[in-house]
Amino acid sequence: MKVVPGAAGFVATAAGRPADAALAIAIGNFDGVHLGHAALLAEARARAARRGGQSAVLTFTPHPARLFAPDRAPPLIMPLGRRLELCAEAGIDVAIVEPFNRAFAAIEAPAFVRDVLARDLGARDAIVGYDFSFGRGRTGNAALLGTLGAAAGIDVAVIPPIAIDGVPCSSTRIRERVAAGDATGAAKLLGRPFELEGAVVRGAGRGRGLGFPTANVAAEGELRPKLGIYAARARVLGGPLAGTVRAAALSVGTNPQFAGDAVTVEAYLLDFEGDLYEHRLRVEVGERLRDERRFESIDALIAQIREDVDRVRRLLS
Repeated sequence: MKVVPGAAGFVATAAGRPADAALAIAIGNFDGVHLGHAALLAEARARAARRGGQSAVLTFTPHPARLFAPDRAPPLIMPLGRRLELCAEAGIDVAIVEPFNRAFAAIEAPAFVRDVLARDLGARDAIVGYDFSFGRGRTGNAALLGTLGAAAGIDVAVIPPIAIDGVPCSSTRIRERVAAGDATGAAKLLGRPFELEGAVVRGAGRGRGLGFPTANVAAEGELRPKLGIYAARARVLGGPLAGTVRAAALSVGTNPQFAGDAVTVEAYLLDFEGDLYEHRLRVEVGERLRDERRFESIDALIAQIREDVDRVRRLLS
């Protein structure tokens, strides 16, 4: 997938359009790239195929809430790079990443369609969700996009709500479930497990001393599940161990046994021996097993860890 910056800096031809014109563009933040987003991406691919053009996403960074209400901005489910990676895996040809700043936010709704979508990007199709808003002060909605798009030669598709078991697929609902410790419920809306990903860094070494060496993951996403112990799968990304996948007992917490305070992400990979330092790990979070707590002794803690590991093995065998 080709990634180009938005606004005046995007890769363009002499005519001022992206190098690959006749785009079918899905527009949104795509945080989580959940099943609702998947419907937009599928429509973009289908429309591009019918025209013999290319599918694209137009996404924004930072999240608009970071500009207008930073104190109330939601924690992102995943970093921009992972969003783009998942869009590429979904078959999208081009990603346009628009810096969301005050100048961009001030563009009036008609100008956004006329100047950004039609003139600058050469869009032939625009695909949005039912609750899409755009333009200065969020004055534009999906219906207005349809009207303005028709005048600019852009066909507009509005994707209705997507629900799983009666629950709407939305980034907000996913965040709520993850924060409540319901990673399995979040996975139903995502269409895949909720992930924590980052480099393996050196920790205090306590896990090794207890007989359960853990990989300390410097997770890059902003969203963390409710503190506790989880069943998980860990996947090694890159390096000589790339592709290694193991069931894992995952701790997201403050290590109360050792009077910790900072939240850490630590994964004990079952049936694994090797050095994971400097590797990247993607941890797929599954069922929550229990709260973290302080035990009356180290022996009691070790006994509980053994029980946790046995339960992970049963769940993920």
